[in-house]
Amino acid sequence: MASQDWFDKDFYQVLGVSKDASDADIKKAYRKLARKFHPDQNPGDAASEAKFKDISEANSVLSDAEQRKEYDAIRAMGSGARFTAPGGAGAGGGFEDVFGGMFGQGGGRQSYTFQQGGDYDDLIGGLFGGGRFGQPTGGYRGFGGPSRGRDVTATTTLDFITATKGEQITLQTAEGKPITVRIPAGVADGQKIRLRGKGHPSPDGGESGDIILTVNVRKHPVFERDGLNLRLTVPVTFAEAALGATIQVPTLGGDPVKLRVAPGTPSGRVLRVKGRGVETSKGTGDLLAVVQIAVPSRLSGDAEAKLKAFAAELPDENPRDDLIAKARG
Repeated sequence: MASQDWFDKDFYQVLGVSKDASDADIKKAYRKLARKFHPDQNPGDAASEAKFKDISEANSVLSDAEQRKEYDAIRAMGSGARFTAPGGAGAGGGFEDVFGGMFGQGGGRQSYTFQQGGDYDDLIGGLFGGGRFGQPTGGYRGFGGPSRGRDVTATTTLDFITATKGEQITLQTAEGKPITVRIPAGVADGQKIRLRGKGHPSPDGGESGDIILTVNVRKHPVFERDGLNLRLTVPVTFAEAALGATIQVPTLGGDPVKLRVAPGTPSGRVLRVKGRGVETSKGTGDLLAVVQIAVPSRLSGDAEAKLKAFAAELPDENPRDDLIAKARG
């Protein structure tokens, strides 16, 4: 639903995108800003919290095709407008001159052009049943038809496992009324859920508005989302990486699984466990274990001597030679 402050807010500027930005550009810009200004990343920072609310609101409107179209139309009229009849009913024409033909009054049927430059609040307010255009007085459904109730925006914060597995939660409305919401499995941080008919009731018997629920997801100490995949870092010893080993890797909310580390595995190699990622109605992801070689912080004298002897037996080559050559071009 349109909001009064849409006239004053430039949602494209808030997200740092152009007015012709694609849905993918808007989504990418929102995710980048949401990670930066999320309250969990900036505890106690009121400015970051306010910024996060602004970008969430901007994304809520621009990511919804219908709301974006309405927002663009309202912003296009933001500097003021007036109705004129072709061929003369300009700034000097009265209300009857401009709207007479539209409702069968006065002369013959006329068409009208919407132009920039005048005050249109009183005209639009009277035409659509009172109130400033964009004010939360219910959505216009057509001449004489009932208006739709206002949408309501809300936010909830879930832990990582709840968001991944899905769960039924209870929310309180602004009127203190509890409502039950089914959170679908795999909901992502910043994702919006539309609860049909749970918003404000219509003032004149039309359908109720919706609740637009923004879901914030807390970080997990081990796992992170990568689309439908779950990613984690797995430390292995130098001996395990060099000689090969079978290791245990944790899963989200389940028993650990065994993974084979091949001999000569370097840091950064990704070991994949099929089907142990995020499970949704659209598909199931994998578990991605990123190998990180753990270097011991202390060595005994005997171990240090043996390691030096081992290093002396290695081929005389510098693993950084290729890196240096590429940097030089």
